[in-house]
This record gives sequence, structure tokens and C-alpha cells, in this order.
Amino acid sequence: MFITMLSLFSFSEMDLDTGQLNIPYADKMTHFVFYLVFTFLGVFFVRERTKGNLKLRKAIGYVFFGAVAYGILIEALQYTLTVDRMAELGDVFANVLGAFVGIGLIQWLFSKKRPLKWKF
Repeated sequence: MFITMLSLFSFSEMDLDTGQLNIPYADKMTHFVFYLVFTFLGVFFVRERTKGNLKLRKAIGYVFFGAVAYGILIEALQYTLTVDRMAELGDVFANVLGAFVGIGLIQWLFSKKRPLKWKF
């Protein structure tokens, strides 16, 4: 809920000192990192809540679909409900790419010769 509110809140009226540091595509990098962390931790959350009864592959699918759907929903809400926030297709692509990398990281960590064990 907090992330949703931040995504829809307008910061244009606030005097935020951005300083002299100008990083190209910083907003896209932020989207990428957020969704990477979101999916990575989301799989742990789903596995913990189901006490390991949900297979890793299904947990990954649910979390990936949920992250992508949430990202698209936020962009649609920014387009329809806000005046000074812009929905961007680039943000959706950064979200999907971040979610994909987060899921890839989970699969990489849990598919090695000696994978991490889920602790229950």
C-alpha cells in the first residue's frame, strides 16, 4: 500500500533539491532494482507463507505474474488518476526486466549442485 501511494503521489509541488548529479535513466534503474528485489523477496515470502507446500516453480510463476501485473496497474493508475505523473512504457519494460532478473537470480541460487535449502 505504501509503495502504491508513493507511486501515485505528486512530488512536483515539493521543493526537492536534486543537486548537480544527473544520472541518465535513473528512474528506469530504480524501477529495475525495485522489481528485482520485489520478486526475489516475494518468492521467499510465498514459500514461507505456504510452509514449502507450494513448489518453487509455481511460487516463481505467481510472484512473477503478480509483479508484472502490479507494475502495469501502477502505470495505468498514473495515466488515469494523476495529473502530473506520467505512465511510461519504458517503466513497464524496466519493471518486467527487473522481475525477470529477480526470478533468474532465485533460479540460479536454488539450482546449483549444492542449492540453498528452504528452512521450515
